[in-house]
Amino acid sequence: MAVQTTTAPGRITFLRVAIAAQTSAILFQAVTAGLLLSSSHGEVLHSVGARVMYGASMLYVLAAILAWRPGGGSPRPVLHAVCFLALASVQVVLGVAHKPAFHVPLGVLMFSLSVLALRRALPGASGTDRLRRTL
Repeated sequence: MAVQTTTAPGRITFLRVAIAAQTSAILFQAVTAGLLLSSSHGEVLHSVGARVMYGASMLYVLAAILAWRPGGGSPRPVLHAVCFLALASVQVVLGVAHKPAFHVPLGVLMFSLSVLALRRALPGASGTDRLRRTL
């Protein structure tokens, strides 16, 4: 028999921290991508940021698995995290291959998806909570 566990609203969890770290790392990548055009240090910062972002994506997978297994809930967050790690892998390959025509739009997509995942993980993110607040 599986026991369903829930997280108290407003409680900081490992999954929320992992998604926030990933979103922050991708935002840092966007900033350093702009620095590539205007500074000699931009390339170094963007390269270091890429490693941090990839590590944050792996941390997101680990956090999603750890959040899923004890409660026996939906594996959907794990699927999202694994797909995001796959996108991060493609992003790294495109960056190393110097293909900005694909690298930049994929980076924008990844940032958008990460913000959506972060919003979903924050307290009060479900549709019923929003509906109750409007009534």
